[in-house]
Amino acid sequence: MKKKQSLNITLAIFLGLVLGIVFGLFMPGRYEFLLPVIELLSGVYMNALQMMIYPLVFCSLIVGIQGIGSVSATGRIGAQSVLYFVGTTLAASLLGLFLPRALGLGNGVTIEMAEANVEATQFTSIMDTVKNLIPANPVAAFANGNMLQVLVFAIIAGVACLKLGEKAAPFVGVVEAVNDLAVEIISVVMRFTPVGVFCSIAGVIYANGTETMLALGTVLIALYAVMALYALVVYGGIVKVLGRCRAGTFFAKVLPAALNAFGTCSSSATLPISKRCADELGVPNEVSSLALPLGATINMDAVSIVMSFMVVFFANACGVELSFGMLAVVLLSNALLSIGTPGVPGGAIASFAALSVIAGLPAGIMGVYISVNTLCDMGATCCNVLGDLACSVAMKETVK
Repeated sequence: MKKKQSLNITLAIFLGLVLGIVFGLFMPGRYEFLLPVIELLSGVYMNALQMMIYPLVFCSLIVGIQGIGSVSATGRIGAQSVLYFVGTTLAASLLGLFLPRALGLGNGVTIEMAEANVEATQFTSIMDTVKNLIPANPVAAFANGNMLQVLVFAIIAGVACLKLGEKAAPFVGVVEAVNDLAVEIISVVMRFTPVGVFCSIAGVIYANGTETMLALGTVLIALYAVMALYALVVYGGIVKVLGRCRAGTFFAKVLPAALNAFGTCSSSATLPISKRCADELGVPNEVSSLALPLGATINMDAVSIVMSFMVVFFANACGVELSFGMLAVVLLSNALLSIGTPGVPGGAIASFAALSVIAGLPAGIMGVYISVNTLCDMGATCCNVLGDLACSVAMKETVK
C-alpha cells in the first residue's frame, strides 16, 4: 500500500510539472488573469514547506545523533559527508569547464548584453562563513534562516545531550515530540505538492517567456545534458558501489524529491520530501538527518557545473581567452563559491558575478545570465538534491 501511494504521488507531481510547463507557455494573452492566483498558491505552498524546515532539521539532527549513540560515530558520519560533497563539487566543476571548452560552445555566438546591477559575492565570504559557523545568537540563526549555523548549533546540542545522558532525557523527549509534529505537518503538505509544483513552474515559464527559452535553447539543452550525465554516472555509480543499491531503484525512489526541487528551485524547501525518500531507500534516520541538511547547505555540485559551464560559454562568445592557469583558478574559485551558495532560488547569481570578475568577463554578461538563471537553477537544484540523497545512501553503511 505504501509503495502504491508513493507511486501515485510521484505521478501526480510529474503531471503537475508537465501541466505547469504547458500552462506557462500558453498563459500570455489568454489566462493572465489567473497569474495572481497562481502566484498566491505558489507562495502558500513554499511557505508551508519552509515553515517546518528549521524545526525539522534541528530536531531530526539531535534525534539522529542520539540514535548514533557516540560522539566519535557522529564525527565520522559528518566528516565523511563533508569529504563526499567537496570531492563531488570539484569533479562537477572540472566537468563544467572541460565539456563546453572541448565542444567549443559559444564560438560564433553574438550576445546582446544588458547591464545588471548585481553585487558580487566577495571571495573572502568563504572565510567569513567559517568564522561565523558558531552562532552568537542561536535564535537569530533560526530567524534569519542561516542553515549552516542551525546545523552547527544542532550538532553541539546533540553531542552535549549524548554526554549528559539521563540528565538530558527531558529535553530529548521534547525534541522527539517536535520532530514527530514536524513530520506529521510535512506529510499533510506533501499532499498538495502537485499543485504547488504546477503553480511554481507555470510562473517560472511565464516570467521567462518562450522567446528567451528558444533563444538560449541550445546552451540550455547542452547544460541539462551535462547535469543528467553527471547524475547518472557519478551518483548512479556512488549508490551502486558504496550504497549497494541499484541505480534504477535509487532514481525511481528519489523522483518525488527531484521533481519538487525542479519545480521550486530550492533544495532547502525540498528537505522534508528528501527525508521521506531517504526513509524509503532504507537510510537510517541518524544518517539522513545529518547528511541531507548538510548537503542542502554545502552540496552545490550542479551549481558548480552551471557556473563553470556558463563562464566558458560566455568567454567563447565574447572572445575572452581562458588560459590553463586561469582555468585552474576558476576551478578552485568555483568550488569554494558554489559551496557557499545558499540552497534557495537565485542563490547562485551573486556567486557567478564574483566568478565572472575572476575570469575577466565583461560586466554586461550578467544581464544575460540573470535572464536564464532560473531555467538553469531548476535543473541544478534537481541535480543537487539527487547528490544529497546519493550521499545518504552511500553513508548508510557507516552506522553498521
